[in-house]
Order: sequence, then structure tokens, then C-alpha cells
Amino acid sequence: MSLKVVLAAGVDSYLLAAYNTVWRSAGYIVVPAISVREAIHHFMTGDFDLVLIGDSFSVESKERLTRLIRASGSRTPVVSIANSSGDRDLFADATIKNDSSKLLQRMGELVAKESRSWAGQTIMFVYA
Repeated sequence: MSLKVVLAAGVDSYLLAAYNTVWRSAGYIVVPAISVREAIHHFMTGDFDLVLIGDSFSVESKERLTRLIRASGSRTPVVSIANSSGDRDLFADATIKNDSSKLLQRMGELVAKESRSWAGQTIMFVYA
């Protein structure tokens, strides 16, 4: 099983500690960032399979971070943890309630989808 690297921006430190063992056993390495600035720095200097944006960020900060990621040309999936209202964040690839099993399942689906997308592009590039 290959490890997947997740940038966890604005994810509560308690949540990170609680889920870290589960995520690690599922093949994820989680890199935390406590601010938009720190998240962008990590994103620009790292190679991430998924970005997880926690509910400790305001909707505006979540959207700003997502726009900066997309402006870089990246197609890395962005998952937003729903705030207390449970509203969908339209700028993210997915909005998920703070439920460990559903979060882990959806993270896996998005990473797999992006991997298949890149594989298809590679094949098209080779044969073009």
C-alpha cells in the first residue's frame, strides 16, 4: 500500500490527535497547518494527495485557500469539513461532516479518483 500525504489545514489539534492513528493505519501521512499562510507554504513546497480544510477556518478562509491552490494549477482534491450549519462549501471538491468513518471513506474515494484521472492523462500523453 502506498502512503498518501494529506495537508490538514485548520483542523483542530484534538481532531488530528484523535484521528491520526486511524489515518496512519489507512495509509495517510498528515501534515498539519494552523493558518492559511502556513498551509500555502506547505502546499507550495510539498507534494500532497489531498487537502483537508477544517471547520476552525471561516468559510472565507477556506475559500481563499482553495482558490490559491487552484490558482497554482493544482488539481489536488480539496475536502472541507462542514461547519455547524452543515452547509456545502461549493468551492471544495467535497464537504464532509466531522465523522471519522465517512471522512476517511470520502478521502479515499477522492484520492483514488484523482489517481485514475492522472493515469488516464499519462496514457493519453504517451500515445498522443
